[in-house]
Amino acid sequence: MPSKLEKFAELNTFSNTLAFHHFDIPNGFSKKGKWHEEMFKNQNPIVLELGCGQGEYTIGLSEHNTTKNFIGVDVKGNRIWTGAKKAMQNNMSHVAFLRTRIDFIDQCFAENEVSEIWITFPDPQPQKNRAR
Repeated sequence: MPSKLEKFAELNTFSNTLAFHHFDIPNGFSKKGKWHEEMFKNQNPIVLELGCGQGEYTIGLSEHNTTKNFIGVDVKGNRIWTGAKKAMQNNMSHVAFLRTRIDFIDQCFAENEVSEIWITFPDPQPQKNRAR
């Protein structure tokens, strides 16, 4: 298994993975309003999975629905690497990953560009109160 640094380096070479950071905000995100044309090359609906982790649900959902485009979003690049690598190896052209903070989403997508949003396992999760 590659190290975290090796994953980051490889992730930067993946054509299905993009990153948007706080220092990018003044310039705007290059794919905003252009995901259909530039990333997916189709007009199929876009589905986001926020906090996708390793992309298991992004990949799983996309395997069962090839008429939609799927974008897994997570801030942790070493997590995204797993799903992005699998999508690349399996030629899943309708799957992409975006490394960014969820509170930057409005900077990454134009109005009405996204059809569905999935939040499967929000983090942080509320802790259960334990009786002592």
